[in-house]
Amino acid sequence: MNLAAATNENLAHTSNVLIYSSMAVYTLAFFAHIAEWVFGSRSKVGRTAAALTTEEAAAGTVKVQVAQKGGGTAVLERPKVVTRSAAGSRDVPDGPGAAGGTFKGDLYGRIAVSLTVLAFLVEAGGVVTRALSVQRAPWGNMYEFSITFSTVAVGVYLALLALKKNVRWMGLLLITAVLLDLGLATTVLYTSSDQLVPALHSYWLWIHVSTAIICGAVFFIGGIGTLIYLFRDSYENKIASGGEPGAFAHSVLSRMPSASSLDKFSYRINAAVFPLWTFTIIAGAIWAGDAWGRYWGWDPKEVWSFITWVAYAAYLHARATAGWKGRKAAYLALIAFGCWIFNYYGVNIFVTGKHSYAGV
Repeated sequence: MNLAAATNENLAHTSNVLIYSSMAVYTLAFFAHIAEWVFGSRSKVGRTAAALTTEEAAAGTVKVQVAQKGGGTAVLERPKVVTRSAAGSRDVPDGPGAAGGTFKGDLYGRIAVSLTVLAFLVEAGGVVTRALSVQRAPWGNMYEFSITFSTVAVGVYLALLALKKNVRWMGLLLITAVLLDLGLATTVLYTSSDQLVPALHSYWLWIHVSTAIICGAVFFIGGIGTLIYLFRDSYENKIASGGEPGAFAHSVLSRMPSASSLDKFSYRINAAVFPLWTFTIIAGAIWAGDAWGRYWGWDPKEVWSFITWVAYAAYLHARATAGWKGRKAAYLALIAFGCWIFNYYGVNIFVTGKHSYAGV
């Protein structure tokens, strides 16, 4: 074995160690988020906020009793910031978050975010060393794509936190999904470092696949928001109709952002990344022209990429022209994300085509 081969083998081993180390740190972050939710459940802030009537929220006020001298009390009107809901639904305030307004809950939440940052850096190091070991972009197979995808998804989440966006509530769901993704990547999908076929050695690998990964990570964040929206909307509907949600809903859903906020969040996320997905498909066609001599050949990957594009385009078109908001739009968004998931796992693993180089 020559020196270069030995160096590449050592780098590949280092990459594996870093990926497994990141999984260990993500696991600690997972338990820290669990603690955040557990200690936050001891607060009545979320239940109180969720119990606000539509009339109180629409008026934008909250009544507060304060003690006066002489033992009496006075009722004061304090302005309350509310979120504007979709047409035909309610105006309610956002929940207090996973920490539930408690000191311990917030402390564990901050610890979880810090551990997530550390795990992200370690995993990113694993992706970089994998690239160095193969001396190309680390996206030549499903294992490499998966570890890069989870890294980018966490990076998007941390970027939103850095921009002061209210997204810490999704930390537990995100870390759970990342651990599942990495677990699948390191067991079922693992592939030793190897080179691509000569036709695929192109700068378009960096352009096309990197944008596909970024789009998938952002679509994933939007998908989480859409899924939680459906649960929170059902919760708010039940309260508005005079029903009594269960203990789990009171404890968890009452701390989430309002259905209106989640609806707008998911829409903005999907709308922001859709142009990049369009570019991804165009870049893939150009690369196919260079590598295979044709721009479009109805390969399964090409077909499902286009189906995903159509599904998200239908969702955005319905929002913009038909005025669809709320649950109808959410179902369209989940169908579109389902198309992307099938394009990611189903086509790559189970369908034979020219993109079989990305399989297991």
